[in-house]
Amino acid sequence: MPNSPAPSRTTKAGLPRFDSRPVVAGIVTALVGFTSSFAVVLAGLKAVGADSTQAASGLLALTLAVGLGVLVLAWRSRVPVTLAWSTPGAALLAAAGMPDGGWPAAVGAFLATGLLLALTGMVPALGRLMARIPSPLAQAMLAGVLLQLCLAPFKALGTVPGFVAPVILCWLVMMKFAPRWAVPAALLMALGVIGISLASAGTPVDAGGLMPALAWTTPAFSLQALVGIAVPLFVVTMASQNVPGVAVLRSFGYDTPWRPAMLVTGAGTVAGAPFGGHAINLAALSAALAAGGEAGGDRSRRWVAGFTSGLAYLVLAAFSAALVAVVNLAPAGMLEAVAGLALLGTLASAISAALADTEDRIAPAVTFLMAASGLAFAGIGSAFWALIAGLAVRWVLQPRRSGTAS
Repeated sequence: MPNSPAPSRTTKAGLPRFDSRPVVAGIVTALVGFTSSFAVVLAGLKAVGADSTQAASGLLALTLAVGLGVLVLAWRSRVPVTLAWSTPGAALLAAAGMPDGGWPAAVGAFLATGLLLALTGMVPALGRLMARIPSPLAQAMLAGVLLQLCLAPFKALGTVPGFVAPVILCWLVMMKFAPRWAVPAALLMALGVIGISLASAGTPVDAGGLMPALAWTTPAFSLQALVGIAVPLFVVTMASQNVPGVAVLRSFGYDTPWRPAMLVTGAGTVAGAPFGGHAINLAALSAALAAGGEAGGDRSRRWVAGFTSGLAYLVLAAFSAALVAVVNLAPAGMLEAVAGLALLGTLASAISAALADTEDRIAPAVTFLMAASGLAFAGIGSAFWALIAGLAVRWVLQPRRSGTAS
């Protein structure tokens, strides 16, 4: 039997047929990436000392850096590579608290993180060193950091149930029928509840705060912030974003432009740091939207989805300040509740990955509990000490497990 003819890619007039699927996939990628985690970013930046203006500036800087970075990478590589801000990194900031030196010291840590990301692209040995950190320990550290933020929605039920209950219910229903849109839908519900509350109370919204603006902060550097924020932020960004991002693209048959990606994300993080941006990286979960079949049947044209997502991020940047202005008027705990819902899936995945090896659960468990404890020693937060404790416990127990196995 003869093979069926391939579908025509041209119109009757002989012109190339326009395929809208990569464009739609790119827009969806940006919408899902932005709406599902911007609350986490705001919560993290405020926790390390940013005021409302600085947090809005940080969100704007990240959105612009992601958009411009994707445009460069997708255009030059012709690969459907996509970028995102470091959502796990933002959650780490929310757990770390304000460092010694305040917000300027946190900005200095963001700048150092960008330099480390860029060095990973320039110095292969640094990438190999990162690969030596056991993945279960990195995932356990992330899970411990996420725990307190993921408890926020349920804690808020006791303080502002009228605001939070509809959001949780909306999230649950959408998880049943359209999981990808669960967090964006919960965000829309939260904004709706806040809007109704503001309208009924006659609370005015400052029109001047609706326009996006960048606010410069001169970086300051302290050992505590560098060790307690920059190092864990770099580790969690690499382990939970960049490495999975490479794996997602590989699963669809694409080679990640690793060196350019690290240089672009490192440079973008450095450029955005003085304006409050903490870190950008390869997209992980949302990368599948641009690299998969939803971006069209022609694999050679799926890079258009990545490029379009960059354009969409630049459009979303124009609305970032308005979102922050509305969220700032929400009751205390509302922002953290939405952020916690956004991170529940990440928490579940991190716990599962941390405890996957049944013969090596003690060290990840110690890492998880240390990170969740909130312990701060010598001005350095629990994330760093959790990783150190996990490595130490793993080193102590390794010979014993080897001896038992023999």
